[in-house]
Amino acid sequence: MVDLLELFRAQNWSVTYGCTAASSEHSYSLDSLGIKSQAIAVNDSSFDELIKDLSPDLVLYDRFMLEEQFSWRVDRCCPDAMTMLETSDLHCLRSARQKALKEGRAFESLDLMSEMAYREVASIQRTDLSLIISSYEMSLLDDVYKVDKALLHHFPFVVGSEQQKEKQATWPSFEKRMGFMCIGNLKHTPNWDSVQYLKQTIWPLIRKQLPNATLSVYGAYTPPKAMQLHKPKEGFYVKGRAESVQEVMKAARVCLAPLRFGAGLKGKLLDAMEYGTPSVTSSIGAEAMHDNLPWNGDIHDEPEAFVKAAVNLHEDEKYWNTCQQRGSDILQQCYASTKILPPLLERIMAIKKNLKQHRLQNFNGGMLKHHLMKSTKYMSLWIEEKNKVVEE
Repeated sequence: MVDLLELFRAQNWSVTYGCTAASSEHSYSLDSLGIKSQAIAVNDSSFDELIKDLSPDLVLYDRFMLEEQFSWRVDRCCPDAMTMLETSDLHCLRSARQKALKEGRAFESLDLMSEMAYREVASIQRTDLSLIISSYEMSLLDDVYKVDKALLHHFPFVVGSEQQKEKQATWPSFEKRMGFMCIGNLKHTPNWDSVQYLKQTIWPLIRKQLPNATLSVYGAYTPPKAMQLHKPKEGFYVKGRAESVQEVMKAARVCLAPLRFGAGLKGKLLDAMEYGTPSVTSSIGAEAMHDNLPWNGDIHDEPEAFVKAAVNLHEDEKYWNTCQQRGSDILQQCYASTKILPPLLERIMAIKKNLKQHRLQNFNGGMLKHHLMKSTKYMSLWIEEKNKVVEE
């Protein structure tokens, strides 16, 4: 999202960021980008007046739930505004994989046909352009859900080459690093599952081979149940929120991410590459992240193979240096801002210029908008009236 906001501001566009969430001490400073912040509420007609006053040329929804809540209001108040959806990842894919894991079976294509999938794909169909972070998910939307490619744009993470050179100059050497680390928001179920899997299955096997090794687990919103896993005598440290991702990444020798379900691209693994920290992850963790290039570490799904790779990477300096360089190669080929940002801007401008024709070719989107107006609209208006009665 920050990459998008910076791109918009670089074009000298006026940007207003409407947010339903409460501000906190960890909120990103939008003022530094010259962006206006505006609190908005769901099921509240005050949004209608706001959007009319702003009269935007472009409206970007952050994930499909926000599109469901606000798109009918935008369409009614500003029908000529181009709409975009930032999917972050396909929630229906993540949910389907989680369901299969919970049931102790292999993931099947049938799992993709769910209520969440219907909602999410409908949101993509209604929107003029949806940003898809993963090439795997681009294929899924094309092959399984039959979404018109004219509605999709592959938009992965973005890394500036100059900024990466500055980061690389500060990388500590193999000798100056020690131990393993794992990081991720612990409210996010794939991250919490991976921490439990580490504690119960992976870490005991690593400690058998490296009795003095330590693993530091970092994550925002660390719940009490996570703190119960904190076992210093076992070398397993749950440290909560990291004040600086850069510092904790650069201190560790190896990043572990045994993700058993999930979707999209993994920010933690991109961070590891940016700060020169080789990683061991699962096939889901590395999915769509490295094109055809060798991974900056190892990819394994079986516990024994995962552990063997983690120990080897932690102990073998020559191989560790090779993997660190692989990360640099991946960043340059797959995430360079010069390769990613200009095509997106060109796509936005082309659709905006021919918006009426673009929408004429999207009958399914128009049909779904019609039904959204009939369902979500009236449900929202009913909730708004109900809230007024409660307040009185």
